[in-house]
Amino acid sequence: MLVAWAMTSGGGGGSRNDGKSGGSDPARSIDPGPSGTGPAISQQPGGRDESDEDGGSGGSGGPGGSGASSGGASDGASSDGASTSGAGTAGTGADGGGTAGRQVPAGSPLPECEPAAVGLSVRTKVSYGPDDKPEFELIVKNTSSATCKADLGPKNAVLTVTEAGGEDDDPVWSSKDCPAAAGPLFLRVPAGATVIHTVDWNRALSAPGCATPSAGEAGPGTYLLEAKAPGEPVQRASFVLAKD
Repeated sequence: MLVAWAMTSGGGGGSRNDGKSGGSDPARSIDPGPSGTGPAISQQPGGRDESDEDGGSGGSGGPGGSGASSGGASDGASSDGASTSGAGTAGTGADGGGTAGRQVPAGSPLPECEPAAVGLSVRTKVSYGPDDKPEFELIVKNTSSATCKADLGPKNAVLTVTEAGGEDDDPVWSSKDCPAAAGPLFLRVPAGATVIHTVDWNRALSAPGCATPSAGEAGPGTYLLEAKAPGEPVQRASFVLAKD
């Protein structure tokens, strides 16, 4: 008992009045430093702005961004009642596409297009107003791997207009009846490309051999347009000349 009393009352550095054991002073509290007034750290780890990657955050091509938005000429010989040009408007009888054909001399070293290597089609608008001049498009597609020249002259690629439901099948107008220039009209057709040649009709009637037609102008009604070239099947489209 004496030994126990000596160990608890002496040699321990005196009694403590904090009610805690362990012989250590109470921990001091740390005062917080002044709060910062500058902006918070904006960069992500690595020291670079990740928003610039892939076109910017939320931008085109970046995460959450939107992708790209979708979108989306004149040459040739004139003829009686018609004029020619290299391009026209979309209509019926063929798919869209193609560019204006470029005329080349008959003596050009380009070979003439073989019928098996090209396809011919025709198109026009569905309807024309009383003051509109009908436009007929001859469309040539070169399916071969070589550029060639195609003769779309008025006597080789013949256009005819016939009145639908008429008493006979005689055309009211034909490009070969009385052309101002009866020679060939060669257009350059690049390999794998499509070219367009347009003929404007002023509604004047025609007769073979430049004879005087029985009437002066086509009236309102529905008409059939045909295009025929050597070695090509007949191509057809229809259109309406509207009333006043």
